[in-house]
Amino acid sequence: MQTRFILLMLALVPVVLSKKFKDEEKPEWAKKDIRDYSEADLERLLDQWDEDEDPLEPDELPEHLRPQPKLDFSNLDSKNPEDLLKVSKKGRTLMTFVSVTGNPTREQGEEITKLWQTSLWNNHIQAERYMVDDNRAIFLFKDGAQAWEAKDFLVEQERCKGVTIENKEYPGVHVRDEL
Repeated sequence: MQTRFILLMLALVPVVLSKKFKDEEKPEWAKKDIRDYSEADLERLLDQWDEDEDPLEPDELPEHLRPQPKLDFSNLDSKNPEDLLKVSKKGRTLMTFVSVTGNPTREQGEEITKLWQTSLWNNHIQAERYMVDDNRAIFLFKDGAQAWEAKDFLVEQERCKGVTIENKEYPGVHVRDEL
């Protein structure tokens, strides 16, 4: 009997101790029906919700809110602008355009670029691939510094017409032989 009484009291304590606002104590915007909330009310509600949240780690933040990595210019060759670009894009998302030679069908273009993507993945270069035309694909790198390593690999491929990074065209090695 005594244990039942203790269990009953333990069950009722949270109900009694939980705070319930009286209508007079609520702010004016909180008395409204939720369907009548304005954008400002919803923003206040979101701020209240996030009040006790721990801030996100820098690597969990969206890319545009992450702090810029510190650039180390001491090891850079000032005569090579590509090195500067490579260092400045480290940790940033970067898109490159890759063109396939000839006039491939959509399936052939997909197959060739998929093979290149797999080769890059096997070399620990993470790239997402999106076909934008039958003979053209976008390779998206989460770490922009990897784009230049990928470019070095891609321009060596027999069917690579060219790679474009930051509006600079790098022609494929085998395309020069055909000209």
